[in-house]
Amino acid sequence: MGAKSFLTARLMEAWAHGQDICDTVGVEREPTDRLRHIAQLGSITRGWTYINWALDVPAGDVQVTLTSPSGETWVWGPDQADATVTGSALDFCLVTAQRRDVTDTDLAVEGEIAVDWLAMSQLFAGPPSDPPAPQG
Repeated sequence: MGAKSFLTARLMEAWAHGQDICDTVGVEREPTDRLRHIAQLGSITRGWTYINWALDVPAGDVQVTLTSPSGETWVWGPDQADATVTGSALDFCLVTAQRRDVTDTDLAVEGEIAVDWLAMSQLFAGPPSDPPAPQG
């Protein structure tokens, strides 16, 4: 792992575990555009999710279009993708870091390969783990 990837992974871990603490004590923290690093990691680890589960990566591309906390639009993936994920950067980060079930967010997930991916997404290293159960 390169230095940049290592630092991004550590940032993600600190953010995700910080979210665990906020959830435990019932505090909401204000998201910032620093989520971009975690959102990018979430987007580029789609293939990792399948490899980690010992599954074939489904053919096709997913475009991820997120609204940052400041209102900027962030996009990963090709314009003519086979499936799309659209919504807030915070929701996407919570799902890919397995802090929320996708059904507990306002993410718009279109296309079978995007639905399949976000049902088990895992942007962090380690053995495969199930996402949290739906709360709503």
